[in-house]
Amino acid sequence: MNPKLTTSQQKTFCSQLGSVKLQLLYKASIHGFTAAAFHQRCDTRGPTVSVGYNASGFVFGGYTKQPFSQSGQYEYDDQAFLFTFSGEKLLKYPVDSHDYAVKMAGNSGPYFGDDLVLVNGSKPVVYINPGHYYDFDNAAEMHGNDLNLTECEVYQVEETTEMEKPWRTVIWESETRTELMESIKSYKPTVSSVSQSRVLLIGPVGAGKSSFFNSINSVFRGHVTSQAISGSATTSLTTQFRSYSLKAGREGKPLPVILCDTMGLEESTGSGLNVDDISNILKGHLPDRYQFNPSVPLDSEAPSYRKSPVLKDKIHCVTYIIDACKVSIMPTKLEEKLEAIRRKVNLMGIPQLVLLTKVDEACPLVKEDVRNVYKSDYIKEMMQEVSTRLGVPLSCVVPVKNYSEELELDPNCDILLLSAVKQMLRFADNYFDDISDQFSKMELKE
Repeated sequence: MNPKLTTSQQKTFCSQLGSVKLQLLYKASIHGFTAAAFHQRCDTRGPTVSVGYNASGFVFGGYTKQPFSQSGQYEYDDQAFLFTFSGEKLLKYPVDSHDYAVKMAGNSGPYFGDDLVLVNGSKPVVYINPGHYYDFDNAAEMHGNDLNLTECEVYQVEETTEMEKPWRTVIWESETRTELMESIKSYKPTVSSVSQSRVLLIGPVGAGKSSFFNSINSVFRGHVTSQAISGSATTSLTTQFRSYSLKAGREGKPLPVILCDTMGLEESTGSGLNVDDISNILKGHLPDRYQFNPSVPLDSEAPSYRKSPVLKDKIHCVTYIIDACKVSIMPTKLEEKLEAIRRKVNLMGIPQLVLLTKVDEACPLVKEDVRNVYKSDYIKEMMQEVSTRLGVPLSCVVPVKNYSEELELDPNCDILLLSAVKQMLRFADNYFDDISDQFSKMELKE
């Protein structure tokens, strides 16, 4: 049987439930739109996801950990929920009355409280009566008022074991953290005229650009700190171009890396970071604390415009910050903006890296233990997807977990964060090597 639920929708669903996969048990178009066919295929099997499809394009249903039966009784389930897909985004409606989460009705298909029934009375129709035992009251949002089913599927939710071996090797020991910190402190750009590599952070609003700086700063300060403005908002909290120089401790020396923060990218035209400002940033024309104007890029005649930037003013590595939870639902216009930026960066020969943030929110396996990040099938799939979407090799995608709610540092999070900085410095060296080669060739011609 071929599932009608798309691979992307299955991934989205599985990300809500942990380290699991979906196994198709019942498909009404094959087995029949009857209660008998449903119960024959699905009774005693659980947990399950029941999905209805209609001609209006809606995909909706319910999840329960209780195995189906024909007892006629209501069953307790504190984890049950109804859902609908809005594009690739999953909207969930949790159960309110746990004792009445699922009814084991012998004359129908999946029966959730008194709120939703798929294959009602052995017919390809939906019964819906919102607001009884589940937290939803807008039936039209769920199925668009189209109660006729074109398909009904029931999937069993099966646990998957984590990979036996991580697909990237990381040594999770305190010595690794110390070695990474010392490696970054002792780093020197391969070009003598540059003392600090400049790394530009670019990403959608809320992806974690400012949080990444705060997290790296925290690691070297020895405690969680928040110098750059960060948080949750629908529009960018960063409105200026900021060049943050890190220090090795409160009174320590500046580290050989500068993280440049930008206004967040937004989907709509005329809001968020102006793509035309990117060229000025890359070439070193924008001064620190330049106030972004989403509608108009910086003019070359403006007083603040740096007319003759030198190599140390330019960007040596570009790093895209992408939220792991939103890779699959990235809006087309936002993807187009990232593609336009990537083309500009490519033309200038600047190496590009991708940081996949919020990996703990995307995968319960990683939330349980960040050391599972390279054992998680789901995180690997998200990294592969963002690699494809942004057109960079998988080797250029690095997962991280920023500090957002913690009060104390976690050595394992630090290892991921420091590994990301080390990759940035390696990429910056690639840029300097390329510049040196260009100068050597020019000298030979002369």
